[in-house]
Amino acid sequence: MIFKDHPKGLVPAALSNMGERFGFYTMMAILTLFLMSKFNLSGTEAASIYSFFYGAIYILALVGGLIADKIRNYKGTIIAGIIVMSLGYFLLAMPSLITTKYIALGALLIIAFGNGLFKGNLQALVGQMYDNDQYRSKRDAGFQIFYMFINVGAMFAPFLAMWVRNTFVKMQGYAYHPSLPELCYQFIDGKMSPEVSNGQFSELATKVSDGVTPTNLSEFATSYLDAFNTGFHYAYLVAVFAMLVSLVIFLFYKRTFPSPVPKVKTDTAHTISKEEIKQDAKEIKQRILALFAVFGVVIFFWFSFHQNGLTLTLFAKDYTYLKIGSLQLSVEIFQSINPFVVVFLTPIIIAFFSMLAKRGKEPSTPKKIGIGMGIAAVAFLLMVVGSIGLPTLKEVQEQGTLSDAQRVTPWLLFATYFILTVAELFISPLGLSFVSKVSPVHLQGLMQGCWLGATAIGNFSLFFGAMMYERISISLTWSVFVLVCLLSMVAMFSMVKWLERVAK
Repeated sequence: MIFKDHPKGLVPAALSNMGERFGFYTMMAILTLFLMSKFNLSGTEAASIYSFFYGAIYILALVGGLIADKIRNYKGTIIAGIIVMSLGYFLLAMPSLITTKYIALGALLIIAFGNGLFKGNLQALVGQMYDNDQYRSKRDAGFQIFYMFINVGAMFAPFLAMWVRNTFVKMQGYAYHPSLPELCYQFIDGKMSPEVSNGQFSELATKVSDGVTPTNLSEFATSYLDAFNTGFHYAYLVAVFAMLVSLVIFLFYKRTFPSPVPKVKTDTAHTISKEEIKQDAKEIKQRILALFAVFGVVIFFWFSFHQNGLTLTLFAKDYTYLKIGSLQLSVEIFQSINPFVVVFLTPIIIAFFSMLAKRGKEPSTPKKIGIGMGIAAVAFLLMVVGSIGLPTLKEVQEQGTLSDAQRVTPWLLFATYFILTVAELFISPLGLSFVSKVSPVHLQGLMQGCWLGATAIGNFSLFFGAMMYERISISLTWSVFVLVCLLSMVAMFSMVKWLERVAK
């Protein structure tokens, strides 16, 4: 049994997080495409909002950690976070309210603040469960299980989001097509050449209208955009429901979660020597320095990994053949690969490391993180090879969209997402475990927040990926990520011995 020898609170914590992640990944699966379709944004413009939001989520986790550490009420802070997130998702689900990109950004920031109150503090609670000597040796495995359940929620979220959007589009008499919103805006704005409007655009309009050629392409363009965008809005209702489920689970099992140890009053009968104070201060300093060294490395991992919802999503839309045999794919479908692989591989990786541990050959957590960076480099190397010879995005836009014959196989993205997920399993859950283990007791919430803050810096930089995607060759874009991951791997391995000493 996977939960054997783990604290009782792990299961409800994982289930509560699973509900929250279901809502979050419902949103993230469609966010980039929603912003581009709703507000007629370019990839770079959508990327700016995407990266700012994704960064805000994690930087506000630092604020959430400070709040919880200050009031010593992790559970109450988590509950407040769930409620705030629910409000943000509800606003996004209202087409009449989200009329400008700035209002949409406001709703996203509400979600980010709620996530900041929730995310790091729930991770801190899980870490506190393993401070007990009975469970201490199971800390890495515990965080891997916790991480697996995150992805059970994320695994199904894109499918449900797509179903809601596509069902509404179908109710309006249309079929889904990822390239049409951009073409509709080009037609409405008068930026489409007659060759494209009378050719490719007219053909796609007929295709999504059940084979009936629209008599008025202007009316079609406006109607299709309205149906497409409203479908996106209603998909966010899935996130609202998921948040309510998460809240119910957390409240029901609240008593199973640890409470912070109250501050101990100084025993007047014992005088602490200056040497003891200096020793404790030196140890705390070393621990904090080690944590920030790891934070510095993982910045570059998240900058690369979270391209899965940005440049890799754009690549799926612009360059990928969205069919396998007779099976029609959606752009968002690739977002499900990551959680599927996490759920499938986590028990295997836990068993593998357990076997190595019994033989005394299990690599340390810092070594595992370094290996993960190398695996991420392999994923982007595969994209480099698969993208050789593809036209630039500007060339694609000049001809409207690529024909099916010009597009790459979807298996390229399937393989890339698979390898990236393996890298993630070596870095994210084990990084959480490392932070939990090394953090000073009185700074657990803050250090978990700093881990997420490092993630935030990587996410704030995501838009650079979209800028490269639009301005240089596709293969060169992926080459940059290969280099970033390799340099991070080298940096991590150069610090391994020091990090291992600190973590003892």
